[in-house]
Amino acid sequence: MEAGLRPDSAVIHCTAIVSPLAKLAANVRVGPYCLIGPQVELGEDCVLHSHVIIEGSAKIGRGNEFFPFAVIGGKTQDLKYLGEPTFLEVGDHNVFRESVTIHRGTGGQAPTRIGSHNYFLCHAHVAHDCQLGDRIIMSNNATLGGHVTVDDHAILGGLCAVHQFSRVGRHAMVGGLAKVQQDVPPFTIADGNPAVTRGLNLVGLQRRGFPDEAIRALKSAYKKLFLKKDTNLAMAISSLKAMHAAADPQVTHLIQFIESSQRGVTR
Repeated sequence: MEAGLRPDSAVIHCTAIVSPLAKLAANVRVGPYCLIGPQVELGEDCVLHSHVIIEGSAKIGRGNEFFPFAVIGGKTQDLKYLGEPTFLEVGDHNVFRESVTIHRGTGGQAPTRIGSHNYFLCHAHVAHDCQLGDRIIMSNNATLGGHVTVDDHAILGGLCAVHQFSRVGRHAMVGGLAKVQQDVPPFTIADGNPAVTRGLNLVGLQRRGFPDEAIRALKSAYKKLFLKKDTNLAMAISSLKAMHAAADPQVTHLIQFIESSQRGVTR
């Protein structure tokens, strides 16, 4: 779409301020007192209810919903930022509830990136350079430091805080008020201050249709890696690789996640 043009189906409230350079696709609805900057692209069927700010260089997919006082694409809070162009990319069908904040990257090399079908509850915060997958839930006031990676289907409890450069694995759950200082392995539950691994996310795995044999293999792997927290993790992984459970794809992913950790994992 050429700059300055709007599809006939876009509905923009008379009190909203939308830059003539912003690109709005079909069926976008912009409610009262919203502000959309000149480098923003909004995909089809996006809805901004009221008092939403979307700024900076932000490319946003279709079907996203923004509730009042959400600020999307804001300037990074990283003190290393020197004013260079930075970016945000958002997929499709995400929900950003009241007062959610999502910041652009710090450097121009890679954007802050959010996948699709995620749900950000009130006051959740995603800092600069974070990389989020799909179908993630961030509960009220959950906070990610810079450069955090969150994989698909992870759930972050209310008021939890994840340290910068940490990772949260797929299908993992972080408890409310948890202080996450290291990587949270996939398929596990982490809780506490500082967070430790409490068990497998069995309910989540069952709800998402994991077969019984995969869950049994993960149980065996969990017992080997996490029940004896005073054992050497590298030795435990070596022992696990010799077990039949290591052939399961989910266990293989769990092992690879741990071995690739730069900060260590919660145990």
